[in-house]
Amino acid sequence: MVPKTRLGIAKVVVFCLLALPLVLLGVDVWREVQLPGSAFGPDPTEEVLHYLGQWGLRILLLTLAVSPASRLLRKPRFVRFRRMMGLWAFSYIVLHFAAYLLSNAGNSFEVILASTIHKVSFAVVGFYALLMLVPLAVTSTRGWQRRLGPGWRKLHRLVYPAALAAWIHLLWLSKGDFMDPLIYGLVLVLLFGERIVFRIRKERRATAANAV
Repeated sequence: MVPKTRLGIAKVVVFCLLALPLVLLGVDVWREVQLPGSAFGPDPTEEVLHYLGQWGLRILLLTLAVSPASRLLRKPRFVRFRRMMGLWAFSYIVLHFAAYLLSNAGNSFEVILASTIHKVSFAVVGFYALLMLVPLAVTSTRGWQRRLGPGWRKLHRLVYPAALAAWIHLLWLSKGDFMDPLIYGLVLVLLFGERIVFRIRKERRATAANAV
């Protein structure tokens, strides 16, 4: 068991690390206000939009990496950070969507929503990824976990299609530069692959135990 004091300190450290990109963004926004063009270049809104989306996907992948890391390193306590990391990923993605709405501030909400849902483009996949993450954020508390029982785990499997949709969103958004989508895609394949291998081994062990 990890002492509560050490666990509390570790949670504060992880929280600060996850908040750091947002703090750095705030510093850049302040610089941009003081001297336009000094932090974000000719299209500040687009830069902020891309920055928030990138970090949302990165932290979402880190959240998915918690369980494999806890198994491979034999550190089950890592799972205690997963909920906080997932909520931070959701926060960055919500801010990413807010920046998208801000970039379309001249249009009505109905126009923005219609273009997001009906266009066959990166926007629709990103919007669906956000929608899938909403119930996960709402039901992330222990109270909801108790209320939903076994259904809680089934519901939270939505994180897998949400992560895939977020990756496709980035892939379609990339304009000729596919290095980032390639790296994130490989990470996603490894994370999904580890889970598949873990489940197969678990089922084999259960079958062997029942056969004895």
